Amino acid sequence: MTAPKTILLFGKGGQVGWELQRSLAPLGKVIALDFDSKELCGDFTNLAGLAATVAAVRPDFIVNAAAHTAVDKAESEPELARTINAMAPGVLAEAAQRAGACLVHYSTDYVFDGSGDQPWKETDAPAPLNVYGATKLEGEQRIADACPNHLIFRTSWVYAARGGNFAKTMLRLAKERERLTVIDDQIGAPTGADLLADVTAHAIRSIAAQPELAGLYHLVAGGTTSWHGYAKFVVAHAQQAGVALKTTVDTVDPVPTSAFPTPARRPHNSRLDTGKLQAAFGLTLPDWQQGVERMLTEII
Repeated sequence: MTAPKTILLFGKGGQVGWELQRSLAPLGKVIALDFDSKELCGDFTNLAGLAATVAAVRPDFIVNAAAHTAVDKAESEPELARTINAMAPGVLAEAAQRAGACLVHYSTDYVFDGSGDQPWKETDAPAPLNVYGATKLEGEQRIADACPNHLIFRTSWVYAARGGNFAKTMLRLAKERERLTVIDDQIGAPTGADLLADVTAHAIRSIAAQPELAGLYHLVAGGTTSWHGYAKFVVAHAQQAGVALKTTVDTVDPVPTSAFPTPARRPHNSRLDTGKLQAAFGLTLPDWQQGVERMLTEII
């Protein structure tokens, strides 16, 4: 396959989709769609429309950054979550196969049950705890079955300077309250949407020359922390930047997941092993602190 000429991007308005518009631009013509796009269908509840869009564009690459990511809401609307997270990616995979395109898709650590304390590998058996994880896993399986020429990136704890995120919530609360309570028994790696987008662009260039690189990869920033550790890092950075806060690093209190009951169960262990990705694509993934610092510098 020669260098990609046309890239069809779904979910352009989301955090990852927004960054992908930047990172994919040097690779060719990017046709970016969202759920409410008019001329071409980007609505993931309109499966026939999605297939028709791929047939009309005949892209070299399809990049799917659209998803139902409201984890708790998915518990009460499982059919909608399944349509968007499983059925639609399956339709895209079938359409990609017919068009001779490569499908790039994002999945999640939530396909695992979060047990143990070792980073999950691509070969580990999935066992999702909630509807969101189950529908994302089904999406992976549908893609793998329908379109061998695919890249699936499992990631976790995604954030961006644009839109809402955990750091912004912590900063807002730290200005209002003298103490914060934050979960300390869920472990993962905060991963920037910009990092996901840049690695995606690199991987697309690589797979265009080496189709054998197709497959499933884990993609997160380096290192790990808890939500509690993440919150303390945010507060410390804001203090150093001169932001007036009522909370200090010492008044961010750790609590277990059980302190915040939610409709969807959360995995405790969200660590992902990225060795396969780094070896295949010749990459070094930066520690999570680097990306979070950069994001905080933008929003503070």
